[in-house]
Amino acid sequence: MTKKLINPTSVFNSLQYGFSQAVETTGTRQLFLSGQVGVNAAEETVAGGIYEQTVQSLINIEHVLHEAGGDLSHVAMLRIYIKEGFNSHEEQADIARALKEKFPNMPPASSWVIVSGLSLPEWLIEIEAHAVLN
Repeated sequence: MTKKLINPTSVFNSLQYGFSQAVETTGTRQLFLSGQVGVNAAEETVAGGIYEQTVQSLINIEHVLHEAGGDLSHVAMLRIYIKEGFNSHEEQADIARALKEKFPNMPPASSWVIVSGLSLPEWLIEIEAHAVLN
């Protein structure tokens, strides 16, 4: 799989937030991941706030990708659902920090959507991923 980032200067600089405006991929095997939340393998919500839950969501995505023979470099698109009330500049900066840590060189495209709630009240963020593998 090859991946080309598209970040024209005619739109805002999304790289500072840890995502690309668009991603062009080659490859035929696609993987659509269910939404991942800040829950570990023991089904415990991780301690902390939105940063910690974002990191755990991305770790869960890494584990699913690994099982399918991929890794985070195969992610082309993220859909990020953020619980209403956790969308201040500070919380958005925490999400961006986690994305930049996990995708330092080839950040995927993404959509950030504010939702009234997730399946459990303690969940602050849920992340879906679309990956393209060889």
